[in-house]
Amino acid sequence: MTYKKHRPTLQDIADRIGVTKMTVSRYLRDPSKVSASVGAKIDEVAKELGYVSNRAPDILSKAKSYSIGVLLPSLTNQVFDEVLRGIEGVIEPKGYQAMLAHYGYGKHTEEKRIENLLSYNIDGIILSESFHTERAKKILTASGIPIVEIMDSVSAPIHQAVGIDNVKASQHATTMLLSRGRKRIVYLAARMDERTKQKIHGYEKAMEAEKLTPLVISTMKPSTYTLGSQLMKDTLASYPDVDAVICTNDDIAIGALYETLRQGIEVPKAIAIVGFHGHNITSEISPRLATVITPREKIGKMAAEQLMARIINPEAKVAQKLIELDTQFHLGETI
Repeated sequence: MTYKKHRPTLQDIADRIGVTKMTVSRYLRDPSKVSASVGAKIDEVAKELGYVSNRAPDILSKAKSYSIGVLLPSLTNQVFDEVLRGIEGVIEPKGYQAMLAHYGYGKHTEEKRIENLLSYNIDGIILSESFHTERAKKILTASGIPIVEIMDSVSAPIHQAVGIDNVKASQHATTMLLSRGRKRIVYLAARMDERTKQKIHGYEKAMEAEKLTPLVISTMKPSTYTLGSQLMKDTLASYPDVDAVICTNDDIAIGALYETLRQGIEVPKAIAIVGFHGHNITSEISPRLATVITPREKIGKMAAEQLMARIINPEAKVAQKLIELDTQFHLGETI
């Protein structure tokens, strides 16, 4: 079977009704400019033909695209699912849509995705990283569109950043373990992206303040429950006297928890476990996981609000370059 590429056009609708293509175009842009009776016919035929407007001419003419570029490192990570929900909750009521791009934590891949999004004349962009290639920074700056970076409130942004202090949050979580008498604390890390490095730094600061040796087991592999289990096995083999682990995210922590329980080790009596982000599942498992709760949806919402304010008023100055949101520590039952 062969398929002929012919999407319904304005002319197709016009021919069916007996009006000009300009009349159809005028209605689709502003229904009030066409009589109600003609408008009803246009609407009926457009739906019947399955017409979808072609926005390419608007993009090529450099009109507003009513699209926001959103760069996400992962499409399966619940962290960014909630961030995206916050973004869309702000931009969609204003007639904008998110154009998503996934870059798998790779800086050069991110650069390519940024270039691709900019070719669609997006009106603004939200980036999930604060560290980019030099070329990415150059083309972003040259684009002239508003830029907001998220998830990191410490690193210097191109325009503006909305996020959390990963160093401070990790340092506080480690201090919570130390205050409960834990001394042999191991940090379990995956991906080794910039935010993970910040969390490790916070952990190291807390340990060194107590004159204790930081112990880090890391991998470049992506986070999964299975990986968390493997990292826990590695920890027990390398540091059999471990009395606590702090993990770069909840996936690693849950895997570590199940592996510890499988080996008959009591949690938290023998080993305490702490995660990061506060996913819903952490309150449903048994024992409930201690974790740092991050305001992911609020980060997305605030980033989108800041971006839209500058899109609507291009002359507006950035009032606050770094916007830091608070995290909370959930005690759970694993410390």
